[in-house]
Amino acid sequence: MKMTKLSVMALAAVAGFTTAATAETKVALVPGGPHPFFANWEGGGVDAVSDFGVAASDYRVPQEWKLDMQNKMLESLVSQGYNAFAVFPGDANGTNAMVSELKDFGAPTVSIAGCTQSPSPVEFCLATDVYKSAYMGTMALIEAMGDEGKIVHETSLLIDPNTQLRVAAVEQAIADAQADGKKVELYQHLTDVDDQEKADQKINALLAGKAHEFDGLVSTAWVASVVTSKALRASNNEDLKFIAIDHDKIVLDAIRDGVIQGTMLQNPHGQAYIATYALDKLLNGCSIKADAPFTPTPQHETFIDSGTMLVTKDNIGNWEAEMKAVTDEIMATFDEKFLDCAS
Repeated sequence: MKMTKLSVMALAAVAGFTTAATAETKVALVPGGPHPFFANWEGGGVDAVSDFGVAASDYRVPQEWKLDMQNKMLESLVSQGYNAFAVFPGDANGTNAMVSELKDFGAPTVSIAGCTQSPSPVEFCLATDVYKSAYMGTMALIEAMGDEGKIVHETSLLIDPNTQLRVAAVEQAIADAQADGKKVELYQHLTDVDDQEKADQKINALLAGKAHEFDGLVSTAWVASVVTSKALRASNNEDLKFIAIDHDKIVLDAIRDGVIQGTMLQNPHGQAYIATYALDKLLNGCSIKADAPFTPTPQHETFIDSGTMLVTKDNIGNWEAEMKAVTDEIMATFDEKFLDCAS
């Protein structure tokens, strides 16, 4: 179902929707569908409400990964009086139409964790630099492998633009390592493994039948990271090295126990926290600076890197504090860099 401007305005009027200066800010944090990565948005919203005094920053999840379901949820949230939105795009292109309609009515929207296709009506995109993360993770794996061997890259759908960036980063890291004289090569991109059923099937089949043919794995998908960590623990295979992504407990425990070598963290808590702060400012008289120092990337023209870091056995005890420091660093200069609040 496509939301029309008429339906947005009608629902907003019923809800007493407000967008004027000093409006009561009600932020909705809306992913494209269910996925464990987004769960930490909830805590980021709760902390932002406490720290910034906004009326609400609530995590709301569509039942399925379908653009029309996300659109219906956004429509419902407008009817409930939400007037600012932080959205993971259900579709990189399709979400732009919905954002345009919200923006026309005065509801600011940012994309977080993933970007809409540029040019886009979102205020900015706050997300992981997925190229940087995949590159760093691959380089960490190469080091763990002793600078030689064959590498498997586990990732999601190839049609996902973030996946394409991750594939390119893994290949570039391997090429750069080869240029430095390291004897590494790509064995395979194992795609479409960010779904539990497919990850279980593909990864376990690969490890059962061909583990002797490669030397390490790097994952750029949450579910694949969990499945591989469990499989390596069960097999007691100490020869294979593995760099995962994200902070699932199974992954972190595998690092503590020496089963795997590390994981590339993202910053979902910080994404929700920073987005809530910015949306409150934008709803109450501020605007994005014309000369804001965004970092244009293949992900988006108005991109802000929400942070990434490698967690190993050496720093696993304080990863949460280190990632909070990343959020604090962004917040410390956010107004100066990105906001014009002159009135």
